Amino acid sequence: MKLVGACLILLATTWTGFEASRFLSERPLQLRQLKAALQSLEAEIMYGHTPLVEAASHIAKQLTLPLSRLFDEFAANLQMGEASVKEAWEQSLKEVWKSTALKQGEFEIMKQFGETLGQYDRIAQQKQIALALVHLEREEQDALEKKARYEKMAKSLGVLTGLLLIILLM
Repeated sequence: MKLVGACLILLATTWTGFEASRFLSERPLQLRQLKAALQSLEAEIMYGHTPLVEAASHIAKQLTLPLSRLFDEFAANLQMGEASVKEAWEQSLKEVWKSTALKQGEFEIMKQFGETLGQYDRIAQQKQIALALVHLEREEQDALEKKARYEKMAKSLGVLTGLLLIILLM
């Protein structure tokens, strides 16, 4: 019976360590996707002269979950027509952000970007997208550093915590 309990403890703590590691790995990938989405949005606005609702729908089809949901929600909120572009963007961010691996810094960058979305001409909007991309690039570098530094440690810590608990309880 003790052996089964020890195995369950080790399994649970190891799983926790691997989940923490996965979170660290997901963040740079999602940041890269977000940057690609903003670049696609820039192309849609600048060269395609696509309305914002259609551009958001096109971008949502190009992305994977959970970021595709962000642009789906944004397009849906815009189609309802009850909110301004800024409010639709913020509402979409708040709904989807919990399911991402992104942090508060990225949320603030995207929120600030949403405040300028649809308020300027194409050239000024292009500059706002470029500014958001610069900020997201900085966050991606930070995420990559943290991944390199802590990913292996999180996995090891899960296993070692389980072993420590087993030793203490035996």
